[in-house]
Amino acid sequence: MDTIDHHRWRGAFWGVGLVAAVALNVVSLLHGDLNQDEGWYLYGARLVAEGQRPYVDFGSTQGPVMSYVYALATPLVRQWGVAGGRAFTSALGLIGVLLAAWLAARLTRREPSADGAAAAGNAAIATFFLVGVNIFQSYFTTIVKTYALAALWLVLAFLLLSTLRGRTGRVAAAAAGVCMSLAAATRISAVVVAGVTALALLCFARDIERRAALARAAWFIAGGVISALAVFLPFALAAPESFWFFMVQYHAGREVTGLVPWLAYKVGFLLRMGQAYATAVGLALALLLAWCFGSRDFRRPEWLTVALWGSVAGVSLLHLLAPIPYDDYQAMIYPLFAVGLAVALARRCVVAWPVAAVCAVCLVSVGSLNMAQSWFITRDRIWWSLKPTSPLAVLQDTARRIRALPGVTPGAEILTQDPYLAVEANLTLPGGMELGQFCYFPDLPAERARACHVLNAEQMREVLKASTAPVAAFSGYGFAMRSPEVARVPEADARALWDIVESRFDDVTAVEPFGQADTRLRILMRKPDA
Repeated sequence: MDTIDHHRWRGAFWGVGLVAAVALNVVSLLHGDLNQDEGWYLYGARLVAEGQRPYVDFGSTQGPVMSYVYALATPLVRQWGVAGGRAFTSALGLIGVLLAAWLAARLTRREPSADGAAAAGNAAIATFFLVGVNIFQSYFTTIVKTYALAALWLVLAFLLLSTLRGRTGRVAAAAAGVCMSLAAATRISAVVVAGVTALALLCFARDIERRAALARAAWFIAGGVISALAVFLPFALAAPESFWFFMVQYHAGREVTGLVPWLAYKVGFLLRMGQAYATAVGLALALLLAWCFGSRDFRRPEWLTVALWGSVAGVSLLHLLAPIPYDDYQAMIYPLFAVGLAVALARRCVVAWPVAAVCAVCLVSVGSLNMAQSWFITRDRIWWSLKPTSPLAVLQDTARRIRALPGVTPGAEILTQDPYLAVEANLTLPGGMELGQFCYFPDLPAERARACHVLNAEQMREVLKASTAPVAAFSGYGFAMRSPEVARVPEADARALWDIVESRFDDVTAVEPFGQADTRLRILMRKPDA
């Protein structure tokens, strides 16, 4: 391969990579499993578009930036429902992949090399394939969650930092601080990146005069702090109790008792991440072995390289230490990990075939996860069969059936803990139920529950007894989960809530499998005298 025209093979790989990445996003959009979070993220964005504010008017478990950015997609969501929100997320994800490839090329060029342009091109291609041609990453940056937007802010911040040179770049440093602040205000764990980057800039930026390094660090910190105050302070002042509860106490309220369950969660998280990002993990091990047993480079690393790897390590450790570390947490920071690997590979290997091998493995491994198979194939004991339709199509059909029920008009209320039904059918949730399955805090004092826009046990009963919604719909997530512990609701307590619903609503039909985890959805109509 090194004897042929580099431009030709790179162009071919870019073409294949772009087609594969777009195809994966389209498949993820149309066939990817539904996620309950998609509903309340999109519903919160709709409320913002209508003039409401997170924490002040409705509950939100992450920073406010997600709701305000996705409010821009409200016309898409009103037209196409959850698919419109996924299309918006997919666009953010693909932009992030392209920017990550650009970042890898810029970081590779920072080190003088006889063949710097070729190395930069190799790093860009490797990054694009590692991030864009990975079905796990594609899925979690296509469904409506915080990862695509947070990753975009982080990659953009590092791109801005890669432009700093000499005494210039103060504006770029400040803009990078703003981007990292916005990332943290999208997903709170991204705050680690801002801290690590500030430390690296202060302690390792000795490639220029110390005074210039301190000036850049000051501008970076100032940009981050000022933008963080501008984003968070209005909500902290307007709704201090709700803001503090969701930004800090809600996340700290989860716990796992016992050493064995604690270890099981951590080990399981690591094993699943190794499977989801197998190509990147394999490349990381290969580079580590090559460094250990080959010619070692003991040159002092650049401050930006230190910041990048420190950010990946810091965020990953924070996610690992979470009481219940979910598989998708790493989707936010993975693009930076891929950038670091691609840069290391391009700098170490001047020939093109290792990069081509990485790209080929990415393509071959697309279908290696069970995730891809589960979207199209279902198993009944020992028999395998194709799924008749996708979960998204089931949601769309269910929403059409609900809209066709008597008394259900656009904007009418629906009693449900499945917010994506309200989004898809263009209906309204009762106050306090905006967080869907996470809205039920049975032990929270009444005044605090009202301040935080969630429901305690008594308030949930009151909502069920007083709701004037013409229709109710509950999947297997209905009355199943208590927050903030994310623990099961005792069967007797759930039965008591169901008794209230069944006393006022009659069953109309059921849909199975439906939604996340393929549970059974009960659709009920309010009785005439209820």
